[in-house]
Amino acid sequence: METRAAVSGAVAPPEDWPASADTTLMLNRMGSFDWDLDSGLMHLDEPALAVFDLRPDEYDSDPGTLRCRVPSTEGARLDGLVAQAMKDGKTSYGAYFRIRRRDGTLRWTHTQGHIQRDDAGRPHRVIGIVRDATEELSHSTDRLTLDARRQETSVVEETTAALAAARTVSDVIDVLESSRGMGRMGAVSLMMGFVEGKHIRLVAEGRTSSFVPELEFTRIDGDFPMSEVVRTMTSRFIESRQEFANRYPRLWPYIAPLNASAAAYLPLIAQGRAIGAIGLLFRDKHSFPPGERALLTALTSSIAQSLQRAKMFEQELELAESLQRAMLPHTIPSIPGIETAVSYRPARQVRDIGGDWYDVIPLPGGRVAAVIGDVQGHDTHAAAVMGQLRIVLRAYAAEGHAASTVMARASAFLHDLDTDRFATCLYAEVDPTTGWLRLVRAGHLDPLLQRTDGTCRLFPVTGGLPLGLPNLGPLDYPVTAMELEVGETLLMFTDGLVERPGADVDDGIQNLAESIGRGPADLRKLADWLCELPEERSGVDDMAVVLLRRERAVIPQLGRRLQSVAPGDMEALAGIRRLVREAAHAWNADARGDDVELAAHELTVNALTHTEGGAVVTIRLLGGAERRLRVEVEDRSSEHPELRTARDARLPGRGLLLVDQLADVWGVESRGDGKRVWCEFVCPAE
Repeated sequence: METRAAVSGAVAPPEDWPASADTTLMLNRMGSFDWDLDSGLMHLDEPALAVFDLRPDEYDSDPGTLRCRVPSTEGARLDGLVAQAMKDGKTSYGAYFRIRRRDGTLRWTHTQGHIQRDDAGRPHRVIGIVRDATEELSHSTDRLTLDARRQETSVVEETTAALAAARTVSDVIDVLESSRGMGRMGAVSLMMGFVEGKHIRLVAEGRTSSFVPELEFTRIDGDFPMSEVVRTMTSRFIESRQEFANRYPRLWPYIAPLNASAAAYLPLIAQGRAIGAIGLLFRDKHSFPPGERALLTALTSSIAQSLQRAKMFEQELELAESLQRAMLPHTIPSIPGIETAVSYRPARQVRDIGGDWYDVIPLPGGRVAAVIGDVQGHDTHAAAVMGQLRIVLRAYAAEGHAASTVMARASAFLHDLDTDRFATCLYAEVDPTTGWLRLVRAGHLDPLLQRTDGTCRLFPVTGGLPLGLPNLGPLDYPVTAMELEVGETLLMFTDGLVERPGADVDDGIQNLAESIGRGPADLRKLADWLCELPEERSGVDDMAVVLLRRERAVIPQLGRRLQSVAPGDMEALAGIRRLVREAAHAWNADARGDDVELAAHELTVNALTHTEGGAVVTIRLLGGAERRLRVEVEDRSSEHPELRTARDARLPGRGLLLVDQLADVWGVESRGDGKRVWCEFVCPAE
């Protein structure tokens, strides 16, 4: 068989025929690249380096080196396109972009890449080509125009969509600084200021700049670009460093280190007035074509509307939060023997005020009541009901009523109020000297009990109906009693701490119980930490927390003695006097023993004489700043005794006159099913 060279009349091919692949790529101004995503290194062959107008010694396999040839606007667009292709699971991509050659001219380039993925589907390598496309596009400007229009449309659509979801000023700034915002336009730094009186306050200063106190507040009539665009309500485009330095010499020293080659300052106009201004700095940019100026102006209008909406949202939210906090206690009383801590956090995704509340109420005899509740609804009406209910419940508790009576009367009050709202509530009354807890629950969540070893469990409390609901029979709120050991903590909370959409509340409570052990030991820090615990899932509802912890050896068990007296049993008076004498002697209070004995006698006589039932006499020694001996006489009558004068000796009440003279302080407490008359005597230790 004859070869082609042996054919008669055939011309012999050149010695370098057929051409090598490198020669073919070089002559067609086409090169290849191999990008290892794991190491970040990208290999470019010589034809590819020629496309980028680079010598081999000018490239070190770092893709960042190509920034000297690829303008920032083009680089940002190309990076976004490649990242999106990887995210979407594509195996290839293609794009046109411009490069800047050594002489400063711009040339169009086209790239085509193939994405390789591992067995898990993760991209780990990109192999492709780059080629000069200037001649191709010089004969067809349609592709260039279409590319530019698609870019502009994409920026407008994505930025507008992101701004629509922004709720606060900080959210708007985050959108603008992200890859979805001005980064798509190639801006390397963003500044924003709001008009406040005759000044502009800087609220965003760009990622590449540093805080400059002199620029935080600038006058609207000053020689700054933001001041100028606010005054004139027109945009200002700066297309060279020299122009910037000449036009704004006071600002230029702060801008020069950023290596910006161009800038755009645009007014933020809402409802016909300038509410602020925005500034954008660019690198490798020397002009703003009409289409780009129109795009920036249109985006600025959308930004201004979003900022106006965000500012109104923040103002309404601040007003709602201020109103809510104004209705909550400003201070929490210090109760010897019981450490208390509270925390409240409003919902972050709604403007309306919540109905959560808490209170800590000092009670007679050194006891303390803790209350937590939630009024139905999230509006000003719920807040108004919450304020009234909190005050009424506090008044009932301070009068000395039993826990069940406090809750029953609060429910009756809410039912009689001209409202259709109901409320849940948890009421806990604790005696610091004994740690004895009495809890009443009205439709609220059960509390948690944290033991001294850090473990936590749910503490079931027998419950009644929520407050304010109609009830045909007598209101019944049973009391659950327990002893709070030294070092144990009772956790009371509203449902905002544990409820999440689509999740079971029991799971939320279990997660909370398991999380408490990770919290700080300090009670106040723990309360705040608990409210921040569900931060990643927050915003659904407001939340309140009340913590009660029995302190170690703060109030010693100084003593308590009790004796019941049957109805009309006057012979028991001798036993009462003996009880008082023995207690005073045992507690080293003999100096006041006679006074205490006589006062206890008179109070017991009054109870047996003027009421139909019996009496319960209690004598206890109170600790604190000064030792006090306290006498309490409880009976079943709700009628309060009246203090008479010496001239009314024949009228009932003369015994109280004697008590008033002997005791340092005395008083009467309502107990729902009766009353308690008490008196106290200061007894310094002898």
